[in-house]
Amino acid sequence: MKQSQKIVALALCLLLVLAGGWLLYSRLSQQYRPEAAAPDTSDKTPAPDFTVLDESGNTVRLSDRKGAPVIVNFWATWCGPCQNEMPAFDDAWKEYGDRIQFMMVDLTDGSRDTVDRAKAFIADRGYSFPVYFDTEYSGAMAYGVNSIPATVLIDGDGNIVAAHVGAMSADELKNMLALVLGE
Repeated sequence: MKQSQKIVALALCLLLVLAGGWLLYSRLSQQYRPEAAAPDTSDKTPAPDFTVLDESGNTVRLSDRKGAPVIVNFWATWCGPCQNEMPAFDDAWKEYGDRIQFMMVDLTDGSRDTVDRAKAFIADRGYSFPVYFDTEYSGAMAYGVNSIPATVLIDGDGNIVAAHVGAMSADELKNMLALVLGE
């Protein structure tokens, strides 16, 4: 009998808590008016900084590029979709490289992709865009890259403008670049 009294008492307490929560919610939600809320003007997300190596082994930081738009593309030599979009990136580099900084960041794990293997891949295909090596996964971790290719567009103030996961066509890439060029 004592056990059943405890269960009844707990059920009543739970019922009182739920009823009180419902009354409080009803009262507070009537006072809330979305139009009275302050507008959110912080729609800009600062681009996380990261460090990679250039083709000569020098350390390069994304923040070194502040002041001009930057497009960052995370890729690897073994990634088929990455290989498919590379010609579009090379063409875009040739067309927009004087107005937008390109950071083609190879996810260099040291086994599937090495610096030497990535350099040979780029040279064999005749790509001219600048290549960087994320040997410590600084960029991949900063941007939560868990699928490649992944592309991030950053404005001259260092804010993320757009991001895309998966291979892009030449038209999709041009449309993305137009966001920071005002075209």
